[in-house]
Amino acid sequence: MTTRSETQSTLDHLLTEIEHRNPAQPEFHQAAHEVLETLAPVVAARPEYAEPGLIERLVEPERQVMFRVPWQDDQGRVRVNRGFRVEFNSALGPYKGGLRFHPSVNLGVIKFLGFEQIFKNALTGLGIGGGKGGSDFDPHGRSDAEVMRFCQSFMTELYRHIGEHTDVPAGDIGVGGREIGYLFGQYRRITNRWESGVLTGKGQGWGGSLIRPEATGYGNVLFAAAMMRERGEDLEGQTAVVSGSGNVAIYTIEKLTALGANAVTCSDSSGYVVDEKGIDLDLLKQIKEVERGRVDAYAERRGASARFVPGGRVWEVPADLALPSATQNELDENDAATLIRNGVKAVSEGANMPTTPEAVHLLQQAGVAFGPGKAANAGGVAVSALEMAQNHARTSWTAARVEEELADIMTSIHTTCHETAERYDAPGDYVTGANIAGFERVADAMLAQGVI
Repeated sequence: MTTRSETQSTLDHLLTEIEHRNPAQPEFHQAAHEVLETLAPVVAARPEYAEPGLIERLVEPERQVMFRVPWQDDQGRVRVNRGFRVEFNSALGPYKGGLRFHPSVNLGVIKFLGFEQIFKNALTGLGIGGGKGGSDFDPHGRSDAEVMRFCQSFMTELYRHIGEHTDVPAGDIGVGGREIGYLFGQYRRITNRWESGVLTGKGQGWGGSLIRPEATGYGNVLFAAAMMRERGEDLEGQTAVVSGSGNVAIYTIEKLTALGANAVTCSDSSGYVVDEKGIDLDLLKQIKEVERGRVDAYAERRGASARFVPGGRVWEVPADLALPSATQNELDENDAATLIRNGVKAVSEGANMPTTPEAVHLLQQAGVAFGPGKAANAGGVAVSALEMAQNHARTSWTAARVEEELADIMTSIHTTCHETAERYDAPGDYVTGANIAGFERVADAMLAQGVI
């Protein structure tokens, strides 16, 4: 049997190859390192996983699509953006993962997100593979007409690569109900098919699922609650800091409040708000979802309990729980040290890879419960898969049923990660547990289906 050290040496060599074959893609390199550096125990224990080419196939996308997206702004000027879709692994089912519209989007970012999605989707226990897509288009400040024209152009190319049994995109940063509506309309126009299962995150009146907008935030809080129960505590009376002010952050705050915690922060690129009384969700939703404004407007209208800190770090605020819910690498080693000094008990990732590797290690060394995004924020894709199931049956479930299914899935993910970590001599290490559990399910399917 190959030893762990020999296996780790092989994996380290593969990581060097990944960096060489994928230059200038630091986010993808980081995601690959985060997974592969935890796999030595399982690969050493199960020789079939050391089969030549298995992990090499896992880290190489099955298909990468990049295309031009021309569109006209309201002044009649032609703009050109790039569109991407990385279909990473379909061993467990059709590719499933969101579309991100943000200026930071490039091929490396999409590959990191798609790679993470493989394991996240596997952890749900549902039949979905991993993929991701998007564009460097920025919808912020654009009119509805401009967003519509962009989405129609984007889908004019994307439609040929997707389908309910092939690849099912959803929303992500910059892609909400408005964008999904425009994308679906163009897909229907081009294909002449009402294929509702081809996109998730749709409006509830035309194929969408109840609880889908809330699912990622709700699921993250449920995972955090499960980690706290392992410590003999619950969320009642705990203070929480949440970053971001988009969909994930808003519904993270909502679920925290429902379970008795006090969420005191939200943020955007301009800075953060701290509200000692707890974030007023109605006001935050009005500003961010209706007015599409900035969080400083929240502090101006909330009153004496709230203050806006321009350009600050939300992690400066003392709290029992931290839930990063904005974007990748937003919580670094210095932030982790600050959280630890202030007595944080758990960190649960609502965004994708929001915590740097150095910060993760520091938090784990300090005994802070750490929920990695591929486990903690899997609630969104889980309910997307439930939306697909409803579309297939041409039915609609009640909110209570969807929320019950979501709770069961998040509880199962936590149990799987916890038990897998213990099985591989890493008790309490949710990162190792999530990576190995997701890897085992995907690798078994890949082995069963041959070299493809």
